[in-house]
Amino acid sequence: MSNQVLLTVSGTIPTDLHERIASGQRPRADYQEMASGFGADLLDYAAARKASGPVGRLLERVGGPDLMLAWACYRLRGRYKAIVTDGEQVGLPLAAMLKFLGPGQRPRHLMIVHVISVAKKMLFLDRLGVQTHIDRFLTYATWQQQFIQRRWGLPAKRVLFTPFMVDSAFFAPERAQPRSLARPQICAVGLERRDYPTLLAAVEGLEADVVIAAASPWSKRSDSTQGRRIPENVSVRKFSQYDLRQLYADSSFLVMPLEDVDFQAGVTALLEAMSMGRAVICSHTLGQTDVVIEGENGHYVPIGDPAALRAAIERLLADPDEAARLGRGGRRTVEQGMSLGHYIERLSAFVHEAIAEGESGPAIISAARRM
Repeated sequence: MSNQVLLTVSGTIPTDLHERIASGQRPRADYQEMASGFGADLLDYAAARKASGPVGRLLERVGGPDLMLAWACYRLRGRYKAIVTDGEQVGLPLAAMLKFLGPGQRPRHLMIVHVISVAKKMLFLDRLGVQTHIDRFLTYATWQQQFIQRRWGLPAKRVLFTPFMVDSAFFAPERAQPRSLARPQICAVGLERRDYPTLLAAVEGLEADVVIAAASPWSKRSDSTQGRRIPENVSVRKFSQYDLRQLYADSSFLVMPLEDVDFQAGVTALLEAMSMGRAVICSHTLGQTDVVIEGENGHYVPIGDPAALRAAIERLLADPDEAARLGRGGRRTVEQGMSLGHYIERLSAFVHEAIAEGESGPAIISAARRM
């Protein structure tokens, strides 16, 4: 390993990843582009098992593969100037290991934050103070950024906002032509904290077909349509990323019904639809405020309000020109700052800045300075 950076992948990298990307069957993998962008070695579950030894095997049995992955990072820490962890599930235990098991100089640690405002995760920072061994919190939601800064009194340069991304070359309008359908179609996509009961109530009897793609490669949530009566105009299916692209192309717009969340639930589907030139309607939550721009690329609706959601859907269905205008605005939003390329540029700058900071002084925080 000759790179200066280690990047974790909380999963197993598919053996046919390159072939599927090259053949156009799936978008580029963010971790692959990140590794190329800032010169990182990738460490997934398979590679971590080889590097973690008997202690790692024990930790995986006790605490799962993410704990094992954190241990592998700890064992490899001396080879790198920076470690980028792809979520709190790896970053928090790694920070604890760096703090309590490895005093002295260490690599810079940048942790991507999805949602840290839950009790189990906050214990690491409230009780253990592991923020001393996280040099950069990279947040996808400004609410999470502000929460971290306020609760733990961290300076702005350590808690950074980076908009999420989409492969705008794969999810592009010219890559999938809309098919001729008997009547209008709208779609809803994903699992994480989706409020599908509200959507089902809102679209009952609607003069349009509704396709719910209730699946996610990341979320462990159950499908909230299960056990519910599905209206005749609604179908619930699972799609590959390749087929999702066609679903967006065939749909007049995307609806993103969310529970009251304080993180970026739904961001992947929102950006995919916007990248395909589709308008979006989204529940107005605390966390989902950094993608949809009211009246420019979509509309917000109140949380858990079927009547308001139906009214918004009917207005866009009745005004295809307005839906198309918002869709163009969505594509423009992606191209101006939320493409995969923009994402890699931002993270590369953060990583290189952290490394330079570490080289100007060892990444050691004494007990007297711990927060």
